[in-house]
Amino acid sequence: MKKGSSEYEKLVQKAERLAYTAIFLMAVCVGLLLLKIYDPTLSIFQDKKELVVEVDEDLIVDGIHIRTGFVEDVGLMTVVNNCTNCHSSKLVIQNRMNANRWNATIKWMQETQNLWGLGDNQKIIVDYLVKNYPPVEKGRRLRLTNIDWYELKK
Repeated sequence: MKKGSSEYEKLVQKAERLAYTAIFLMAVCVGLLLLKIYDPTLSIFQDKKELVVEVDEDLIVDGIHIRTGFVEDVGLMTVVNNCTNCHSSKLVIQNRMNANRWNATIKWMQETQNLWGLGDNQKIIVDYLVKNYPPVEKGRRLRLTNIDWYELKK
């Protein structure tokens, strides 16, 4: 019986080694998977100097200034440099006004919000805004015509 049990013990030891090897390989795979989830670019293995990407803050694509969303036109950078220091460009874009209203708004910002004197830049800014973000006439929809009405039955 010793001979049979010896072979059995060898098989058990072989199975144990195989199981430990499988567990070790699974642990390595799980570790690599977690690393990939945590750092998808696997930048931990890359030189940090390679990861520095310069972004062009004045990039314009399809006539739109990417950083601000402003339309490309004469005076764009004057507007960017003077308006986006204090608030989002979205605030400027959503407020569509005529020249008088823009000038009044600038005066209000200077009196109450500490906006600096714009000098000659004020005309450039107002001209840009009036041209690219003019007031939009809103009103009621047109009256419905040619409608086939039906009567409600009680």
